[in-house]
Amino acid sequence: MMAVEIGAGEVTPFMSLFAALSYGIASMAMVFINKAVLMQYAYSMTLLTLQQLGTTLLIYFGQVMGLTKGKGFNMATAKKLLPVSVFYNANVAFALASLKGVNIPMYIAIKRLTPLAVLVTGVLRGKAKPPTQVSLAVLCTAAGVLIAALGDFSFDLIGYIMALTSVFFQTMYLVLVEKSGAEDGLSSIELMYYNSLLSLPFLLFIIIATGEFPTSFSVLSDKAISIGFLAILALSLVMGIVLNYTMFLCTIVNSALTTTIVGVLKGVGSTTLGFFILGGVQVHALNIIGLVINTTGGVWYSYAKYKQKKRAHKLASRV
Repeated sequence: MMAVEIGAGEVTPFMSLFAALSYGIASMAMVFINKAVLMQYAYSMTLLTLQQLGTTLLIYFGQVMGLTKGKGFNMATAKKLLPVSVFYNANVAFALASLKGVNIPMYIAIKRLTPLAVLVTGVLRGKAKPPTQVSLAVLCTAAGVLIAALGDFSFDLIGYIMALTSVFFQTMYLVLVEKSGAEDGLSSIELMYYNSLLSLPFLLFIIIATGEFPTSFSVLSDKAISIGFLAILALSLVMGIVLNYTMFLCTIVNSALTTTIVGVLKGVGSTTLGFFILGGVQVHALNIIGLVINTTGGVWYSYAKYKQKKRAHKLASRV
C-alpha cells in the first residue's frame, strides 16, 4: 500500500478504475468491521482516535525507514489542510455515532445522499457544470435512495440526524481533498499523513470533553483479555488506514463526486449483506425497487465518467 503514491497529474484509466475499486471494497468492509467493534465497545471517538494514531505512526515510520516518499512536515501546508482534517473527523465521528442506533442498510441509505450534495456544492462553487449524463445518473441514484427509504426506515431520530450531519461533513472534506490534490500537488499518502496528524489534538480534546477518557481505556484494558475482540479491534485499526489511503487516492485521481458514487455502489452490496448477516430488517417492495434504481444510476455514472476520463487521456496523449 505505502509504495503507491499518485499525484493529481499522473492518472491513467486503469489507475482511475483501480482507485475506485480499492476504495469501494475497503469502504464496504469498514462499515461491518466498525459495527462489529461498536457492538462490543461503544466508545466511538476513542476508536477513531486509535485509528488515526495508528495511521500517523505507520506513515511516519514508513518515511523514516525509506518505505515511502514524502516531503517533510510543512507548517504552511498543515494550516491549509486543517479544514480538511476538521471536516473529515466530524464526518467519521457522526457516522460512528449513528451506527450505534441505526442498522447498516438504513445507515448506508442515508449516506448515499452524499453524491447529490457534492454535485450541488460544485455548482454553488461555480465549478463547471457536469455533463448531462453525469447529472442525471446522480439524480437517479438519489431517487433510488429515497424510494428505498420510504419502505425501510425504522425511525431513530438521533441516529438519522447524526447520519445526515455526517453527509454534510463528508461532502465538505471530499471537495477540499479534491481541491488540495489538484492545486497543491500533494500525494494521497501526504494528505493522509497531515489529516491523521492534525486529527490527534482535536480527537484527544473530544474524548476528554465528552467523558470517554479515561473510562474508555479502562474498558479497553478489560476487554483486551478477549482474543476475539483484540482481533476485531486490530482489523479495525488496519482497515482505518487502508480506507483513508484508498479514499484520498480515489478522490485525487478521479474526483470528489466519483468517490461518493463509488460509496453508493459499495452501499448496494453492504445493504444486501446487512439484510442477511445482521437480520432484523424487513424487506419491502419499495426497498428492492429503490435499490435497483440506485444501482442503475451508479453504474450509469461510472460508465459515463470512465468514458469521459478515457477521452481526456487520449487527448492529453496527443499533445
